[in-house]
Amino acid sequence: MLGFDRRAARYTWTIAITVLLLFLVYQVRKTLFVFVLALLFAYLLSPLVDLLDRVLPTNRTRTLALGLAYVIFVGIVVFLGMQIGSRVVDEATSLGQRFPQMLSSWQQATAGPPSAVNSLKQQIVDRARTEIAARSGDILSTLSRAGLKAITVASDLIYVVVIPILAFFFLKDARTIRQHLLELVEEGPRRALLDDVMADVHLLLVHYMRALVLLSLASFTAYSISFSIMGVPYAVLLAALAGMLEFIPMLGPFTAGVIILIVSVVSGAPWITVLIFLLAYRVFQDYILSPHLMEQGVALHPLLVLFGVFAGAEIAGIPGTFLSVPILALVRVLYVRIRKSRIAAQLSPVGDLR
Repeated sequence: MLGFDRRAARYTWTIAITVLLLFLVYQVRKTLFVFVLALLFAYLLSPLVDLLDRVLPTNRTRTLALGLAYVIFVGIVVFLGMQIGSRVVDEATSLGQRFPQMLSSWQQATAGPPSAVNSLKQQIVDRARTEIAARSGDILSTLSRAGLKAITVASDLIYVVVIPILAFFFLKDARTIRQHLLELVEEGPRRALLDDVMADVHLLLVHYMRALVLLSLASFTAYSISFSIMGVPYAVLLAALAGMLEFIPMLGPFTAGVIILIVSVVSGAPWITVLIFLLAYRVFQDYILSPHLMEQGVALHPLLVLFGVFAGAEIAGIPGTFLSVPILALVRVLYVRIRKSRIAAQLSPVGDLR
């Protein structure tokens, strides 16, 4: 007669429920990504809200501090858009108009370079023109889908409004949400473990968002100043591109470097000097600035970061690439905290968490 193994049944149900939850998460990944962006945006504003909450008169809620923080943030965005955004748009328009001419000028053979170099130039230019022609052939078919595209863009613009609203509620009710999550677990070692994990995750996200913003600002400042000194055209545009791509680990800075080198080469700028600067700045940022800003809670081995970036891109594209590092860091925090808790339980005479 076959027996019934309760432990095996419990493990089977646990695995089945876990697989079902993962499937549901994958099905709602787009909505979940919006909520994750709202949470990260909330952590971006959290230091300013906490500062204003301490300075303003004591109140039961943080609504006044939240409202003032949003006003300050919108003012900063508008100011930067007026001072930098307009110049970036002008330089992007100028680059788009002049790039074919710069490409043709760079293609022209000169007496100095050997014939192999001129042949390589010819192949590169022919390839670029072929790609441009192939993409241009899709214009008519694209126009027929313009209405649908406009609806898609409009739906994306809604997220610009939805994400700050969701972040507002995260900031306003953060303590209540945290308390409700703790109350899901009975008092004892497990609740203490959950409390410690949530505290570690909070510090992780605070450090991560602070590091991302500072790394982006540092890249924009260093690139714009250095390119202006070296006489690289479209310095502000290239610096803004490099700063924005800092939010995508590994692949973002590499893509920015390739684009900067291409513009430098075809525009006649000192591309060797630009290449040396890019390499030197990456060494400075990856081995000095970034480890200092990320601190120990966010630091990950480069091989693990590369795996996460490529795996995230394969699973969810650009959103997966963007979220790969924080997800890996969260997994690391959970592993370290649970491991410490188990070691402490084994050493304690009271017993374990079961």
